[in-house]
Amino acid sequence: MKQSEIKELSVEDLKDKMADLKKKHADLKMAHAVTPLENPLQLRQVKRTVARLATELTKRENQ
Repeated sequence: MKQSEIKELSVEDLKDKMADLKKKHADLKMAHAVTPLENPLQLRQVKRTVARLATELTKRENQ
C-alpha cells in the first residue's frame, strides 16, 4: 500500500486496515516458523505497511 493511498483513508479505515495487517503479519510469521515461506519478503512488506499506517495515525492525532 502506497503512502498516497494511506493519506486518503479515514481514521477508522486506518485502524481497521492496521488490525487486519497485524493479524496477517502474525499469521505469516507463524507459517514461516513452521515451514519457510515461498516469498519471505512478504513479512517485511506487511510490517512496513503496518508502520506506515501507525505513523499516519499518530500524525493525525497530533494535528
